[in-house]
Amino acid sequence: MATGILRIQAFAARQSSPVEGVTVTITGDGFTVTRRTDAEGSAGDVTLTTPDCALSLDENNTTTRPYAVCDLTAFKEGWRPVRIQGVQVFPGQVTLAQPEMIPDTEADRDIPVEPIVIPAHALFAGGGGSGPEPTTNCDPKVLSRVIIPKNITVHLGRPAASAQNVTVSFRRYIANVASSEVYPTWPEQALRANIHCQISLALNRIYTEWYPSKGYRFNITNSTSYDQYYVHGRTVFDVMVRLTDDIFNTYIRKKGTVNPYYSEYCDGRSVTCPGLKQWGTVTLANQGRNALSILKYYYGNNIEIIRTNNIESIPQSYPGSPLKQGDRGTSVFTLQRQLNRITKDYPFLGLLTVDGIFGSSMTSTVKKFQKQFNLTADGVVGRQTWYKISYIYVSVKDLAELTSEGETASGTLSDGSWGGTTLRQGSTGSAVEQVQFWLNTLAQYDSAIPSVTVDGVYGTGTANAVRAFQRRYGLTVDGVVGQNTWNELYDEFRSIQSDNGTPNAYPGTPLRQGASGQNVRLIQFWLKIARTVYSSLNSVTVDGVFGSATTAAVRKFQSYFGLTSDGVVGRATWTKLYEVYNDIANRLLSSSLRPGEYPGTLRRGSTGTAVRELQFYLYLMSAYESSIPTVSIDGSFGAATETAVRAYQRFAGLTVDGIVGRTTWNSLYRTASRLRQSGPVVTLRRLPYPGTPLTVGSDSSTVLYYTILLQRIAYYYQSVENPPLSSQYTEETANATRSAQELLGLPQTGVADAETWTAVEALSLQLAAYTPNPDRDGAQGLAYPGRAIAEGSTGPDVLQIEQWINGRACLYCGEDYVSENSVFGAAETRAVKAAQARAGLEQTGTVDRETWAALRAQSRDACESETEE
Repeated sequence: MATGILRIQAFAARQSSPVEGVTVTITGDGFTVTRRTDAEGSAGDVTLTTPDCALSLDENNTTTRPYAVCDLTAFKEGWRPVRIQGVQVFPGQVTLAQPEMIPDTEADRDIPVEPIVIPAHALFAGGGGSGPEPTTNCDPKVLSRVIIPKNITVHLGRPAASAQNVTVSFRRYIANVASSEVYPTWPEQALRANIHCQISLALNRIYTEWYPSKGYRFNITNSTSYDQYYVHGRTVFDVMVRLTDDIFNTYIRKKGTVNPYYSEYCDGRSVTCPGLKQWGTVTLANQGRNALSILKYYYGNNIEIIRTNNIESIPQSYPGSPLKQGDRGTSVFTLQRQLNRITKDYPFLGLLTVDGIFGSSMTSTVKKFQKQFNLTADGVVGRQTWYKISYIYVSVKDLAELTSEGETASGTLSDGSWGGTTLRQGSTGSAVEQVQFWLNTLAQYDSAIPSVTVDGVYGTGTANAVRAFQRRYGLTVDGVVGQNTWNELYDEFRSIQSDNGTPNAYPGTPLRQGASGQNVRLIQFWLKIARTVYSSLNSVTVDGVFGSATTAAVRKFQSYFGLTSDGVVGRATWTKLYEVYNDIANRLLSSSLRPGEYPGTLRRGSTGTAVRELQFYLYLMSAYESSIPTVSIDGSFGAATETAVRAYQRFAGLTVDGIVGRTTWNSLYRTASRLRQSGPVVTLRRLPYPGTPLTVGSDSSTVLYYTILLQRIAYYYQSVENPPLSSQYTEETANATRSAQELLGLPQTGVADAETWTAVEALSLQLAAYTPNPDRDGAQGLAYPGRAIAEGSTGPDVLQIEQWINGRACLYCGEDYVSENSVFGAAETRAVKAAQARAGLEQTGTVDRETWAALRAQSRDACESETEE
């Protein structure tokens, strides 16, 4: 038999300090082991016999548990005991048991200590995966930028259920979800792909403020019918912590968008879904695919993995390359400060001299820190170690708030706001220290600026460094920091910080003469490419230094494209540079036309670059609007292009003639540009019920729309026949209608009357936004009870309606949840009216036959599947 390791470390809350003298008892099948924690909070590893590793790699193993199970109790006099039941230990893996010890108080002693119960692993028992992708049919509340949160608040139940909210660190949350969702024995690239999905899904909830916008005081639930699996207080696997620490500030997004992608996933065995299949990642990883390749296999080739430095409460972002013995500078200075603060709670680490020099004593301290927090103890501060130090530093600072410990002036936490006080020689205080910190950071990149001591005293050295900065960036050279110098210092500091940010994304602060780094190289490259088409632009050298030649080239570019000609690359100039570069790369532009400039009338038979540009915009639109067919970008205006133009004109409410005049061109460019910059916005163009039933022989565009609706339903439901896509209502269309009516519990007439139209459209549009698995959908056989249900009604039919309402709420950003209490009240009436409005029905708040069908179709019981815990 194989073996695995249970590693025990006792910490105070949020790992703010180790707890010595904790007695830990581990019991399992026929054994009991006792350990006691040392000054570092650690107890000796416990080796346990486990099943063979092959069991956790076999997708078809549903009978033999692939891991060992034990229980754990942690006790120390004066502290509340911790009991964990169902600890899972896998072969060849390390399970981390890190009981959070809380001091016992007089007020708490009568409160019973509930054990933490870890259920059977989701892959073995079933019930993992994620909730369905939301359908944003309104504008959800959205943060101004994607931020990796310090903490995340999890609701331990369905959104509307009365359940506890817990707030945990974001990294511990992800490691917990990963440990709850997939096996630690899987190939690393499979694990990384799964963790990327779990991070991105959680960040999507945070970025859209999905639950707070509905009035809830949490960010996410632990219900797999709505979000993803989280078991509060469970033990986690060392490999999950290690990988999470490496990629916690990454997320998936669709190219051309900003928001984290809602990366829906399921196990792919007991449950299927449109997104990633967890077991399938193992197969793909064993074929040699990396995490990104695996993700593209499931979500398409237009996704990318983004790493952001927008990390809440982290004092300074990772500098971009590992720090080791012999290095020096501001980043080393920051590490020394943080490690010294951590040492107050972890005294065995040892105090360091804060001099910005990475010496042998610092290497020793880093190794001790790495060993304490289960990192590779090599004394090198890479990305994982950097952010773990930052995390522990913030943790110990947070707990110190309880005793009013103040943050000593460090210059690292300012948001850059001008305080209103001019600084000059003789000034002292935290604002001076802030300036010195910025100057020291800039000095690492620009030899013209001397380094200074960050001591809060504005002496001769600081004044000389300020003069050097002012000279370098074209300011008045007086050695005095007024508002202009302050703002320029902060802008240049931020520019350097963003050099390791998202490729092609605007860095957040303007770039101007004197700037340097990768973002400047990018600008210069785009200018160089732009000149290949627009020969009147200036030529530049791609050297990463924003000098006078680059300034002149930017001014020329701005003038040519109608921007403010100031030589500064702000957001508008950055966006235009990237647009021009992208369009040239796609061979859309000629020397005589700028992007979006009207080229004259285009119609069938036209050829050339302008047609290619037109086709590019149409192709882009087709990705966002299902009624517009895709076209080839070949520069030839043929029948397919004319059809796409007509479809766009119909979508935009323009004259439908297939000819691209100025109005059509400007409308198309404006719409495509907005979508290209803001991300995918899916708009389903609906047609109203024609007023009379559709029967065999009917011939109109309405019939064509109706057959599209039927085809979509037929794709997902085998019981529904697939009609020909046609504007003619044939016998085949009638047969498909009958099969759809049977599915929806309607009279099987084969005629698309108002009731059938409403139910078919509601289900089809729902499927366009969310693709459920009909085999999991228990609602499809539920028939209308034969009576209207309204406020005051009670019973199981009301409960069904409430579940459908909550199914809608997890998909639609504007809908609220209701209590599932089988009582039809005011909240149910409001929700039913919203469903009726979406289905085009009279908003009565009463559930009649049509409303019953619409509720079922809109929800499809998507959020109440068998995966609920």
